Amino acid sequence: QVQLVESGGGLVQAGGSLRLSCAASGRTFSRYNMGWFRQAPGKEREFVAAVSWTDAITNYADSVKSRFTIARDNVKKMVYLQMAGVTVEDTALYYCAANLVGTGTYDYWGQGTQVTVSS
Repeated sequence: QVQLVESGGGLVQAGGSLRLSCAASGRTFSRYNMGWFRQAPGKEREFVAAVSWTDAITNYADSVKSRFTIARDNVKKMVYLQMAGVTVEDTALYYCAANLVGTGTYDYWGQGTQVTVSS
């Protein structure tokens, strides 16, 4: 089992940068693929980025590709989302999630951290 706590959200101007962090607890963190998702007001939750348990493979939503970077540190049990060139469309509650390798679903979620982009 994994517990996830996000941090780093806040208010940022359009065009600016922000780094989100996700702290994980649990002994088997390195056996989880990790992802970031977001949910804007009135919209469904959507996938943002993911990194494999080996840190060898990353995947991004088209809307954030080339602007956001996901990374993980298995020693520190941390996952990061570096956001650059943000736009007002990036305003959302951002969630960290964990997918145990081989299960195909994200079973563990954090509480989320709010990102608000001002124009």
